[in-house]
Amino acid sequence: MRRNRRFKTSSRAAVCLAAVLVCPPASAESTLGIPFVLTRPAGDGPFPAAVILHDCSGLGPRSSGAPWRWSAELTARGFVTIWPDSFSTRGRPNGVCTATSGPRIPFPQRAADAYAALSHLSTLRYVDMKRVAVMGGSHGGSSTMAAIVDVPANAKHDNRFAAAIALYPGCGRSVGDWSVGRAKGAKHKIVEYSGVFKPLAPLLILIGEADDWTPAEPCRRLAAAAQKAGHPVDIVVYPGAHHSFDSPAPVRFVAERNNVNAASGRGATTGGQKEAWADAIARVGSFLDRHLGEPKK
Repeated sequence: MRRNRRFKTSSRAAVCLAAVLVCPPASAESTLGIPFVLTRPAGDGPFPAAVILHDCSGLGPRSSGAPWRWSAELTARGFVTIWPDSFSTRGRPNGVCTATSGPRIPFPQRAADAYAALSHLSTLRYVDMKRVAVMGGSHGGSSTMAAIVDVPANAKHDNRFAAAIALYPGCGRSVGDWSVGRAKGAKHKIVEYSGVFKPLAPLLILIGEADDWTPAEPCRRLAAAAQKAGHPVDIVVYPGAHHSFDSPAPVRFVAERNNVNAASGRGATTGGQKEAWADAIARVGSFLDRHLGEPKK
């Protein structure tokens, strides 16, 4: 694992990723220290790589463990993986799933973390920078979409992602040219969709039909509009699967979770489905092979 690496995410701020230690500020103005985990296969490479963006539970003691599970699968396929910790050093060590106050960590900020991680990968001689994907689930899935949507903040980067995978992201929000309108009042129902989500790289969305936290229907709408406009967005909806279908945990409802799609604004169901998890592993593998090239034997 690498430590004490610094790289800029904007003209005003520098972000430092560290596997164990949080780096000191690079300057007195708007500096952040962000830990990361880095895994790599045996051998000299060059290897394909994936930036993994964690969900709302973060990488701390309350983490869902999803980055570990996906990293294990990808490393076994010959991928380097890097997981930026967007929460721990920003006042959210326990995540934001049930938070009611404190600093917000919006998706564009996490998109900047993804590009910072991508920049770090460019310093590693064993990474093939033409074969790097970004992926994440839930908050990380929405952040993945924020990282690849065609907006000036993303287009300016020297390094680009070759593919993106968003697991159960929140598609019921406006991002780039894709716009969602919600009704006023307590229920905040979606009443309008417009525009087109324009990705900078091919995007695969995997989501559960029974997801009550980030419902499948907005993602269906987003994918259909993108496909109609000729953009490379694919979607798979798993029958009977809930949010976090890639988890080994049983299905359960937690009333404290923040949920804009619930009538009360609270409460969501999560839990694994082994059939969806197995299919997701296969689909992610074939998607990465198609867009990054098959791993060397």
